Amino acid sequence: MYDKLTESDIEKIKKEIEHRKLVVRPEAIQAVKEARAQGDLSENFEYYAAKREKNINESRIRYLENMIKTADIIESNVSEDEVDMNNTVVLFNERTGKDMTMRIVTTIRAKPFKGLISIESPIGQAIYHHKVGERLQVTLDNGESYYVVIRSIEKTVDDSDDEISSY
Repeated sequence: MYDKLTESDIEKIKKEIEHRKLVVRPEAIQAVKEARAQGDLSENFEYYAAKREKNINESRIRYLENMIKTADIIESNVSEDEVDMNNTVVLFNERTGKDMTMRIVTTIRAKPFKGLISIESPIGQAIYHHKVGERLQVTLDNGESYYVVIRSIEKTVDDSDDEISSY
């Protein structure tokens, strides 16, 4: 697995685990008890639905705990003028002739349609640790490539609005 995570990601995951253990788990257990009390389990849809929701929650807890255990922690060790995690970057795409604005994030926070691009994506890998004015080749998984020029880099201080994706 070895997801690349920041300390902020770890904190968000820990909060989700705590919420799932302290709030969602007791609610799910209570829902199973109430459905079981209705009688015949062979045709009790509510019971099976409650059990399913309880199991989904427990799976998510295990998944998140494993994610933390196997994480590759990313620490910022680049100069102020280089593309780093959580930077908002404006790129000129030579193929389309247009500017693109995106923010570099970890894979678990990536939402390409919202401009949150993974550090592990082809474009994220191409621009990471590079400076304004550099012309870089982006090679896609299918072998195609194009060039981008970094126009600006803006440091993002607060990433609290980013949520952890559900897999």
